[in-house]
Amino acid sequence: MYYVVSIAILVTMALALIRAVRGPSVYDRVLAANMFGTKTVLLLSVVAFLFGRPDFLDLALAYALINLVGILAVLEFFQNRVPTVAPTGTGEGDNSV
Repeated sequence: MYYVVSIAILVTMALALIRAVRGPSVYDRVLAANMFGTKTVLLLSVVAFLFGRPDFLDLALAYALINLVGILAVLEFFQNRVPTVAPTGTGEGDNSV
């Protein structure tokens, strides 16, 4: 039963990676990265239960905290960045100075 849960988590992690690559906006990609991190924590918890290793739960908790701080830092970066403006002319045949 728990092997099926592990496979289902891996499938949702793959779908999150697809969304992170193909996301139409930056915020969709950040949300997909956050989902991937959350599913990683869940997978670590299931593996800890499967193998009887409660020390993996400490790793899952630490990873969840790192994921939270990382996602907040990325969102802060994208919120405060200055958008770049593309040049209007191509340079060819443009006599304006």
